[in-house]
Amino acid sequence: MENQQVALVTGASRGIGRGIALELAKTHKVVATYRGRRDAAETLQAACGADIVQSDIGSAADREALIAYVKDKYGRLDLLVNNAGIAPRERRDILEATEEIFDEVLDTNLKGPYFLTQLAARMMVPQASGRIVFVTSISVYTASVMRGEYCISKAGLGMAVSLWAARLAAHGIGVFEVRPGIIRTDMIEKVKDAYEEKAKGGLLPQGRLGDPEDVAKAVRAVADGLLDYGTGTVINADGGFHLRTL
Repeated sequence: MENQQVALVTGASRGIGRGIALELAKTHKVVATYRGRRDAAETLQAACGADIVQSDIGSAADREALIAYVKDKYGRLDLLVNNAGIAPRERRDILEATEEIFDEVLDTNLKGPYFLTQLAARMMVPQASGRIVFVTSISVYTASVMRGEYCISKAGLGMAVSLWAARLAAHGIGVFEVRPGIIRTDMIEKVKDAYEEKAKGGLLPQGRLGDPEDVAKAVRAVADGLLDYGTGTVINADGGFHLRTL
């Protein structure tokens, strides 16, 4: 479609990223990145026509190659969705956590999106338009002492949203945070049943876990420009987890 808007979604082969890519493909040409699971990426491509690109967001060379690819092939970038993220490969009490795993998680979850946004913003500024979404987590403010690296990475992303929103507002570029709660993906597969019980027992006011589509709808609101006068906004997609009740 001529002049179709272009969306770049990182970590899109599975889970939340896949849900976002499927939703955005209704209106955008989607460039969807994956790191290891090409088979999953190919099923996404078959489902919605996404342009799939292998990219490790934790690698500076891969980030630069990714943005160069988008620029050379499409000449524009209208929406960046920073979704790619990993859990620590070993859950350890913070008294026993290792620097190696800490660095691994922060390279992908925090440094990668931060500097990918820098590259994307340099492309968007001459356009005087664009939107950027950071997919964070309730771990921005919820302490899980068995995966401190993950919590710190997501808390850092929350500040990255504020920084980039402040820096890019004058250029007509909006930056937003979508903050999922407990979402049914393979990341929680081993503990899904326990979370389901907790959700029904009152942990989540809305009484159920979320689905990738719930997060995708929040990104849709950004993509459609419904929040354009609210740069820096945090959108909770968490079934009410963020509420404090007595």
